[in-house]
Amino acid sequence: MAVDAHVHADGGTDGGADGGADEGAAEAAAEAAAGRRDLAVRAVVEQGLIDEDTPLVCLLDTAGIRASAAALTGAFAAALAPGTPVLHAFAVKAAPLVPVLRLLADAGLGCEVASPGELALALAAGVAPARIVLDSPAKTAAELREALALGVALNADNRQELERLDALVPSAPAPGASPIGVRINPQTGAGSIDALSTATATSKFGIALRDPGAREWLVRAYLDRPWLTRLHTHSGSQGVPLALIAEGVRELYELAEEINAAAGRRQVDTLDIGGGLPVNFTSDTATPTYAEYVSALRSAVPGLFSGAYGLVTEFGRSLTAKHGLVVSRVEYTKSSGGRAIALTHAGVQLATRTVYAPAAWPLRILPYDARGAPLTGPVAAQDIAGPACFAGDLLAAARELPLLSPGDLIVVPDTGAYAFTAHYGYNSLPRPAVHGFAVGAAGEVRFALARAGQPLAAIPAEAGATTPDALL
Repeated sequence: MAVDAHVHADGGTDGGADGGADEGAAEAAAEAAAGRRDLAVRAVVEQGLIDEDTPLVCLLDTAGIRASAAALTGAFAAALAPGTPVLHAFAVKAAPLVPVLRLLADAGLGCEVASPGELALALAAGVAPARIVLDSPAKTAAELREALALGVALNADNRQELERLDALVPSAPAPGASPIGVRINPQTGAGSIDALSTATATSKFGIALRDPGAREWLVRAYLDRPWLTRLHTHSGSQGVPLALIAEGVRELYELAEEINAAAGRRQVDTLDIGGGLPVNFTSDTATPTYAEYVSALRSAVPGLFSGAYGLVTEFGRSLTAKHGLVVSRVEYTKSSGGRAIALTHAGVQLATRTVYAPAAWPLRILPYDARGAPLTGPVAAQDIAGPACFAGDLLAAARELPLLSPGDLIVVPDTGAYAFTAHYGYNSLPRPAVHGFAVGAAGEVRFALARAGQPLAAIPAEAGATTPDALL
């Protein structure tokens, strides 16, 4: 198996930390993160990363990202049987920046990729192919051949993809060859955000386990293909409760047991249980925790932690979301219909989901003055508007905040996943610079450029400026 053997330091299998201690640790971590944020915002101003000419910058808290990675690996290590192989693969789509992938690799994580571009990013970050998993519902034959040539793990999405693999995979793969599995849809139901619920009755992902004849076909497919050694599922993430995620994993485990019983051997040796830990966007506290996730799995699927199967996880949002900050200057303020409006440089290009689906993706807005100090004073309902040329480009509507003025700053926390790391090019707004930051023992803040801001000259170049007469 292309997973790492991880043995407990103490050899124990007790995964449940004291609830009160866990809650206290989460609160302490949240307080520390908030303190680092305040220092970083002040330092952004003092060190000139934001000014009149550069009114927008994005930040990543490297200590926070490392802490999330440690919480993930620690929670599973405390619960798994000694010697259980496990690979925690970061879902690249959540933060597709090479320095982020390199940071997480240094923290012990691999990568889950869902496109040729994401695979290229993982390889550019120095992630070994044996620590990469390829998932996608529409892999081309060329993508499959590349993954097999590299030794990247594959999860086939559907029957036709399996048939395509029949022609590409030798009947007896060589040692070190790509581990291959099948993604199933347990059809366990949706969470509160339909677009992110991947285990509905009609989901486009995987083989629908409860459709007539599907289970029997899957068992036969494995018996006919001894090179199928994994099973994969992913029920969704934001809006999906832990109990529903755990139910999907239980369905996966039971199917693996059925296949192995029919094969008379341990053909399926690894379960890829996906990711899906939701993120709390209402405060600095990271809830639910990985320990709570593991506890839910242990209750629903105790056999998962017996050591009978290697494990792969594919967490994304929960590892980086709470460690990203957007910092924007307020350019203008105005009033319309009695409503105060702050016009900023942070909008749909950075927080696309929030702008188009604000009820499902609300974000906090933290006000700071022009020197980078938290802004206080009487509050008033204000719209926090972005720069894009449509009325809905709002990060917040009628938000109660101290009254903002031109030159003040707004900080948007919890944006380290699926936000500024994956820029949306509405109005040809340029990609902002992204800096990682670390805080020293004396409170000094050090910044490191993770992605340079996009120069304006690059925008026409990407939009066909070299072939202006092509359509004449």
